[in-house]
Amino acid sequence: MAKATYKDAGVDLDVYQQSMSRLPRLMRRTHTPRVMPLEGGFAGLFQLDFAGKLFARNYRNPVMVACTDGVGTKLKVAQLAGRHDTVGIDLVAMCANDALCCGAEPLFFLDYVAMGRDDPDRLEQIVAGISEGCVQADSALIGGETAIMPDLYGVDDYDLAGFSVGVVERDRLIDGSKIGPGDVVLGVESSGLHSNGFSLARKVVFELAGLTGDDTVEECGGATVADLLLEPTRIYVRPMAKLLAHYRRKQVVHGVAHITGGGLRENLERILPPGAKLRLDDDSWPVPPVFRWIQRLGDVEPAEMARVFNMGLGLALVVSEHFADSLGKQLADQGLASWQVGRIEQR
Repeated sequence: MAKATYKDAGVDLDVYQQSMSRLPRLMRRTHTPRVMPLEGGFAGLFQLDFAGKLFARNYRNPVMVACTDGVGTKLKVAQLAGRHDTVGIDLVAMCANDALCCGAEPLFFLDYVAMGRDDPDRLEQIVAGISEGCVQADSALIGGETAIMPDLYGVDDYDLAGFSVGVVERDRLIDGSKIGPGDVVLGVESSGLHSNGFSLARKVVFELAGLTGDDTVEECGGATVADLLLEPTRIYVRPMAKLLAHYRRKQVVHGVAHITGGGLRENLERILPPGAKLRLDDDSWPVPPVFRWIQRLGDVEPAEMARVFNMGLGLALVVSEHFADSLGKQLADQGLASWQVGRIEQR
């Protein structure tokens, strides 16, 4: 009887080592002086100097902010298309954008990659996307874990999880408590579907409509199905940092909602204090063609679309009425369209 080995069980440690050797350069491109070197260590080190490099303030009474999320079944689209270099951006975005909802500066990021088999090329593409997302979020990738789990995952399957840690000055914390009647809701444009609603999108596009990733969609400018569905989630860290720094003497942003599963209404209602009521104007912003396309293909009810997808708004700010126009112009100066999509009333 032959002796059993780990390789026979589906894990080749030599290939795993090859995979790991490709990752340090992708991590180092995200590092700032606050990252402390620990080559070969079992953890990542980050120095809390709280100099406020991006958010332009020194932290006197800092509050740590932690977020975790994944990419969901958008990964199935990446696997179908054989394109794995953008879902890492989605992973960072889903965590960093959540941290922004508290007004926090995302400091560092860790990833968890679980794969059915070791594939150095695929892993490198995935982590390249995570690295790019961290660059966009001005967040250091200081560590992570890659787990090879045959039998638990299919041969070509993988899953991603991300973990972001940030900081915010206690008296600048955005928690929704200052939201009140008269406040205006600013909806900020998304880059597309972002990373939610893909179970419905995949069913409509691939199962009901029978399309492939290479098919083109004329009503969406001739883009391929894969291009439309794999458009990375927009990371709002830099524009929000400039916005909050510009108004740091006046807290005019009273609430921030990351528009993911549940849509605009449900995510905004999560941050409303008691006594506040949300009134939305559903016709106040242009819905991008990709959402109309999915709705038409699947004959999806408008209410279902609004609850599942972001419908073109990836972030929503609840702001002081007197500064709403100014905030919109500030966002426009940074290349982001926004619309006044609702108001806060007394319940």
